[in-house]
Amino acid sequence: MPHETPLRTIVVIPAFNEEKSIASVVNAIPRSQVAEIIVVNNGSTDNTAEVARSAGATVLTEPMKGYGYACLRGIEQAIADGADVIVFLDGDYSDYPEDLPLVLQPIKEGADFVVGSRTIGDHESGALLPQAVFGNWVATSLIRILWGCRFTDLGPFRAVRVDALKRMNMSEPTFGWTVEMQIKAALLKLNCREVPVRYRKRIGTSKVTGTVRGTIGASVKILAVILRYALMKR
Repeated sequence: MPHETPLRTIVVIPAFNEEKSIASVVNAIPRSQVAEIIVVNNGSTDNTAEVARSAGATVLTEPMKGYGYACLRGIEQAIADGADVIVFLDGDYSDYPEDLPLVLQPIKEGADFVVGSRTIGDHESGALLPQAVFGNWVATSLIRILWGCRFTDLGPFRAVRVDALKRMNMSEPTFGWTVEMQIKAALLKLNCREVPVRYRKRIGTSKVTGTVRGTIGASVKILAVILRYALMKR
């Protein structure tokens, strides 16, 4: 049998004021699985960039605040660095980077897009707040009803082939990023998979579900993205 060329995998980690956790995240990533780890410093006012660089990550700066802005900057660099597959995970140490092989396995088997689902995986008590659980259920239910693609989570830990990602033409700059990716994966009829991943309480306070304002803002944005694509469908 011919020898298959390994897929060049690059990890992208958006980070805003994660100096207490970012080294733990970077150090826990199985290095044998990835070619590069990119941390996108998204307007941090602490030492996130310095700590990430010391841990061995490539550090980029994206001054425009927003999860999507940071991901787009990371994608740009990852593609320039020859990525075949890009993995996204958060910089707060709530994800288990050690689960990376589980997320990558369906890609190796031919999947285009994989979501690490926290809801079907083991999660620490209190890690998934009630508002996050409800929001995930609403969003994934709407995706299933509108586009026929079954997901159980909008989890941040995910992997996507670069050729599929280019077809997605991602544009959401803030909280709508994850749901946009899943809607576009459904619209493009990509080979989508979910795998259970572990989840724990993050280090520090969440900028989204940790505050009422953040929760409402994220929920409105996610629903607005779903509504926009639903209207386009009509």
